[in-house]
Amino acid sequence: MPTWALGRAVLLTGLLLIAGVLLGRVDLVVLAAPFALGTAYALRRRPTALPQIWVSADEGHLVEGGELTGTVTVGNPDLLDYDVAVVRSRVSPWLRVQQVTIAGATTASGASSAVAPSVADRPFVTAVPTAAAVDLELTGTALRWGRHPIGPAGARAAAAQGLLVSRAVIAEPSRLRVYPRTEPFDAVEAMPRAAGLVGAHHSRRPGEGGELAGVRVFAPGDRLRRIDWRVSLRARQLHVAATLSDRDAEVVVLLDVLAEAGRSGGVSGAASVLDTTVRAAAAIAEHYLHRGDRVSMLEYGPSARRLRPATGRRQYLTVLEWLLEVRAEHSPHEPYDQVFGPQLLSADALVVVLTPLLDERSAQMLARLTRSGRFVVAVDTLPADLTPPKDRGWAEVAYRLWRLDRDTMIGQLREHGVPVVRWAGAGSLDEVLRDVARLATAPRVAR
Repeated sequence: MPTWALGRAVLLTGLLLIAGVLLGRVDLVVLAAPFALGTAYALRRRPTALPQIWVSADEGHLVEGGELTGTVTVGNPDLLDYDVAVVRSRVSPWLRVQQVTIAGATTASGASSAVAPSVADRPFVTAVPTAAAVDLELTGTALRWGRHPIGPAGARAAAAQGLLVSRAVIAEPSRLRVYPRTEPFDAVEAMPRAAGLVGAHHSRRPGEGGELAGVRVFAPGDRLRRIDWRVSLRARQLHVAATLSDRDAEVVVLLDVLAEAGRSGGVSGAASVLDTTVRAAAAIAEHYLHRGDRVSMLEYGPSARRLRPATGRRQYLTVLEWLLEVRAEHSPHEPYDQVFGPQLLSADALVVVLTPLLDERSAQMLARLTRSGRFVVAVDTLPADLTPPKDRGWAEVAYRLWRLDRDTMIGQLREHGVPVVRWAGAGSLDEVLRDVARLATAPRVAR
């Protein structure tokens, strides 16, 4: 495509020639000759191929607050050099690019580099020799979890000493995966019911474990190393030490995505409901998977996404990938049957519900789960520093009434046996899990 420079050169040359002919002045023709010869010399060799551009992102395990790396590459497939190439790329606002490095064209003879600290959305100019490519390396900080795009990126090349410019070539964006930062989380060792075959929890069932359950009379099948010789000599009959089996447990992390509140400020700023929900879910899953338990994920919302229960590091990486797709979706319909209808939760599972309790349907769901005999723990994910609306009129009064109504709803849930605790990182669930485990092991009174 011709540039304004080419248009000015042709226009000036034509005006000087016409004026020289009409006025009969040779000096004007001589003055136009350098413009005509220079333009013809610059246009004698011009590229015919468009520039090529690619966008790539680092595929490493990037966590919130970590250093990101992305690359925008512009290449010259033509047999002639580009005088200059202008590259520009869009970047997600949650990716703070702090430095841009323009690497020199990589050829067989060598490479050169120059550092240009700037932001990513500004245009960058570099020369691109023939059959070579130049990398624009973006480095910075990832501010929030999710899949954030680097790109789309565009490039235009100028040739013939700036008289010609190519049309813009656009590259598709590359998605950078940023995993949520898991706060240090720990919980008590007790679980309501350990139903697996092997694991780290002391169950109430007898078996081969490390927890002493008592002493009983020797029976066929008992191992000789279990014989308690002191009791046997005193009772004049063989007795063995009985132990409780060590079993694993299933933990279901249920994410309430019916509503969102608060404004996210990234890893170092304020947390919204979705931020707290995702980070708490990652921390809980990491803790129980590290102990060998089975962990599954559920969404309480229109999409009703679910992740099957499994154990190990592979499940933890799968959980992190699953959490990247969490979105707040409002639905006018009741999603309870959609979430719990086709597949019932295990009766022995511990259900940890992460909910802001902004929708009445969430409270009804918690009550139903508790009435069905499940072990339910509700974790309040509403930000404690949520500010009231600053509009004039009755906005502040309405906010106070809403707060009172929400506190009343939480009190009613606790009366129905649903423990509600606010997420506060490490130790958030210690006391409530201890109470749930105590209730599960308490003897049932016949009515």
